[in-house]
Order: sequence, then structure tokens, then C-alpha cells
Amino acid sequence: MRCKGRIVSGGETEALRAHVTWILRDRRSIVLHLGDVVFIDSSGLGTMVRTLTSTRQVHGDLKLCDVPESIRKVLELSHLHKLFDSHETEDHAVAAFYRAPVQAEKPVSLGRSVLCVDRNADVVTYVRELLRRAGYDVHTSNNLRDALILMRVSRFDLLLLGAELSASPATEKSFRDLCAAVPLIELGTEFSTLDAGEAASALLEKIAAQLQLAS
Repeated sequence: MRCKGRIVSGGETEALRAHVTWILRDRRSIVLHLGDVVFIDSSGLGTMVRTLTSTRQVHGDLKLCDVPESIRKVLELSHLHKLFDSHETEDHAVAAFYRAPVQAEKPVSLGRSVLCVDRNADVVTYVRELLRRAGYDVHTSNNLRDALILMRVSRFDLLLLGAELSASPATEKSFRDLCAAVPLIELGTEFSTLDAGEAASALLEKIAAQLQLAS
């Protein structure tokens, strides 16, 4: 698959997911050619992670090739460069399917637990992988009701909340009451559209600072 231009929230990410779903009907090995990609936002990178996961769930794999330096920096800043198997050329990526897979390095645990709640599944996926790679124990939810259940049964050191989350008045009140005892960072409406690398760096800095204050 050759991607061109921007991989961002909206039609671009929807088209990518739809095309991968179509390919997986009868094929399991996918090379994502990124040579003409100029920008990836947080939702776009989350879509790539979800695409990798869905491919591996059907016992296939997805590899990247011809990754531009700007996109390579995004992957490094977001700690996802080791999640994706990247190659210089399309031929090298294809050849890699015939070699034994390399076991991913397990991140060193920081002993900190984070709950991320956001309606956008791509953002949730992106944040989960970002924080796991950074050594955090991460739980995620797409709605306040499920997040409330998680908070009642688990202890979290930090909450990450997306914008425009809503539930019944009783659920919202119970959730806000529990939030009062836990450090909180709001992701904001713009988080999903930010450059994925810059968003990663800023978020990790905020998390480290917030946890340090709470210690």
C-alpha cells in the first residue's frame, strides 16, 4: 500500500482502515509505503497501530518501508519505532516476511498506572501504545461509564481525559467525585490533530511533571 500526503483524523484514516480491511479478506502480509507521507497526527498514528494489531490478529503482519526522516522522528518521539518493523526499501520489507520475527524489547516498568478516557478509538490506541512503551501501566476506555467501573476496582496514579465526554448525570457526578482524588490531565479537543511526535513529547513531559508533583 502506498500512502501519500497526510495520515490524519477523518477521511484519510477511514480510507486507510477500509483498504486494509479489504486486503485482509484474502491476504495477510502488508507493506505500508510511506515515502510520500508528509504529516501524521495522533489519530493517524493510532490508526496505523490499530491496523498493525488487526493484521496480527489474523496471523498476518504489517511492515513499513521508505519512511521519510520526518515520519521516522515522529515514530521515535512517540516511542513506536520499535513497534513497527521498518525497512529502507519495498524489496527489503517483502524479504523480511521470510525471516523469523524479532522479539520486541519489553519496556522497563515505571510502576505507575494511568487511565486514559477518550471517545476517539485512534487516540486511545495511540496513547496506550505511547505510554506502554514509556514504561507506564495503561488502561483505556472510550466512555465515562466503563471508566467509572475501572476506577472503582483499580487504583490509578493519573487520569488522562479527552474532550466532550458525557454520560448520565449520576455517572458524571460519580466519575468527577472519584477524579477529585487523582491527578488529572485533559487532552483537549486539538490533541488528535497535533503532529503525533510533538503531541507525544508534550504529553510525556506533562505526565512526568504531574506525577512528580503528586509524589
